[in-house]
Amino acid sequence: MPKIIAVTSGKGGTGKSTICAGLGYTLAKQGHRTLIIELDFGLRCLDIMLGMGNEVPFDLSDVVSGKKAPLDAIAQVKMASNLSILCAPRNPFSTVTLEQITDICNSVKKYFEFIIIDTGAGINSHVFDIVAQSNLILIVTTPDPVCVRDANMMSDEFYNRGNKSQRLIINKVNQKVIGSSLVANLDEIIDTIGVQLIGVIPEDFHLTLATGKGEPIPTNCESLKAFDAISKRLQGDYIPLTIKNA
Repeated sequence: MPKIIAVTSGKGGTGKSTICAGLGYTLAKQGHRTLIIELDFGLRCLDIMLGMGNEVPFDLSDVVSGKKAPLDAIAQVKMASNLSILCAPRNPFSTVTLEQITDICNSVKKYFEFIIIDTGAGINSHVFDIVAQSNLILIVTTPDPVCVRDANMMSDEFYNRGNKSQRLIINKVNQKVIGSSLVANLDEIIDTIGVQLIGVIPEDFHLTLATGKGEPIPTNCESLKAFDAISKRLQGDYIPLTIKNA
């Protein structure tokens, strides 16, 4: 059975899609057949981040409309042979139901070891419905207090709905911020949100440059090391954090 992982956040701008791309890339590089399903309608970006640009002929709307079977609409990512994507529709007003996403996952899951679902950002019923069928929820926040509060609200609602399999990713961490008047330490963020930490992604210009140009993340990049560590933790390995906690 594949592990279905929903990546979500309480507000936009946390880097949720970048994390989906980074985790998908590192899982694939580790030899795992991985699929990313992009549900962030209106903010379609994974094709650019993964170097596909306008080379993706079909998307989720073709599947929902019945034009294409799910497997036929999935595109192979060139920079990682084990990575595939099913892009969000170009139409920002497109919709998809929980039943449709469940059917898509059921029809393709035998071909993949990991299915990463890039949900829409924000606290709304649609996100909660979609996430309900995942095996694991990755909640993404940044050190910003507004993001932290929204992540806490989202996590609480997941718990209220019985979704207890949650882990936290703190993204865009600048070492100068940790220990400042804004954020005392990482533990403060973890305690406020109330979710077990699975990884910390440093703020990294090289990552921004790579995803913007659709190129592989440089091998000596600190963010790539963080993605690789999180990917291994998802498989049960113990990997220590590389960012110091003030």
